[in-house]
Amino acid sequence: MDVDIGNALAGVATPGVPRSYLERLDERVADAHDRIRTGMADDEFGYAALNLPERADPDAIRAAVAPLADADTVLTVGIGGSSLGAATLTDALAAEGEAHYLDNVDPAQVSSLLDGLDLESTAVNVVSRSGTTAETLANFLVVREAYEERGVDWTERTLVTTGDSGNLRDLADEHDLPVLAVPDGVPGRFSALSTVGLAPAALLGVDIEGVLAGAREERDALSGSLFETPAYAYGALLYALDERGAHANVMMPYHESLETYAEWYAQLHAESLGKDGLGQTPVRALGATDQHSQLQLYRAGPNDKLVTFVHARDGPDVPIPSADLDGLDYLAGATLGELRDAEFEATEASLADVGLPNVRVEIERVDAPAVGGLLFGMEAATVLAGELYGVETFVQPAVEWGKEVARGLLRGEEALEETESLRVTRE
Repeated sequence: MDVDIGNALAGVATPGVPRSYLERLDERVADAHDRIRTGMADDEFGYAALNLPERADPDAIRAAVAPLADADTVLTVGIGGSSLGAATLTDALAAEGEAHYLDNVDPAQVSSLLDGLDLESTAVNVVSRSGTTAETLANFLVVREAYEERGVDWTERTLVTTGDSGNLRDLADEHDLPVLAVPDGVPGRFSALSTVGLAPAALLGVDIEGVLAGAREERDALSGSLFETPAYAYGALLYALDERGAHANVMMPYHESLETYAEWYAQLHAESLGKDGLGQTPVRALGATDQHSQLQLYRAGPNDKLVTFVHARDGPDVPIPSADLDGLDYLAGATLGELRDAEFEATEASLADVGLPNVRVEIERVDAPAVGGLLFGMEAATVLAGELYGVETFVQPAVEWGKEVARGLLRGEEALEETESLRVTRE
């Protein structure tokens, strides 16, 4: 992963970060790096996630998924960190089969998805560390009933990824289901490089060893200076720009296969850094699609955001057929990849022209090592930013509060005080 922050420096962007400030900030980055290294060495909660490139065991994952290797489709039932990392890997890298994710409790969507699946050739991967996640367990119960109604033995098609205890662990023990352990000390949003993200990827032919190798390379690149570590350069810049008024971060990959990566990043960023009145708001976008829906705001609206472009330098391509059409002479002899890259460079230049800070994150190609490195790099950047903000990066009290309120409402409890309502309805 390479990071170019030139278009976010003072004198080029407004707000922008002076290089002299980054040089002073680098002393704090060195201290933060020492703290991160200590946390990794001691396997402290959260910091342990940065050890996953070394600790994850692809052989154990492949052994666990082997009973389901004949599946053409993998249905993962999880929510948030229990699904987004896996979805990022399968959407970017899956070489065979189909991947689907039940990570919401929308009755229409759940019913529609199940109606369209051949359950005899579908493996179910249910993921919850606690084994008590309401949305996950509810969806899994619906899935299990669908298997039973169609006469398919769900116990022969189910993999469980969970902690050492809880409802899912009990269920796996009762029915002798294959089980993978969620690693200790790793928050869900940091679990993409663990059993949580790698199991469905392995089922769909992803080179999970390559993913981990790329992550290890990025891990080995961590140093005590932002000027030597792309991940730290990005994390430090987020913090510095937020201080100066760039309170949103638009994550904009220029490859369709990385669209889910932007969703994964949004959770990682928001849940880790949004505390104590601090933290940028992550925004998901896709190039070149969102040049036609969002670029107007980015170029002509308030300069209160950072745009992060994610671009691969190499990859497959498709030539654009010639056509005798007026005004399209510029497409003659071009390819779709060349058009995409021209759109990307034009958007980058457009934002630089009006001084909106933007950063280019580049990988060589969308393959297993590069995606593994990208995921690890963004995790390390987020941890570094959390150290600079001084927040507790690895907890999510607001999320837990909402879960408790929802459980109370389902039990019929008065979970919230009455508030004034202003309801507007159509006559």
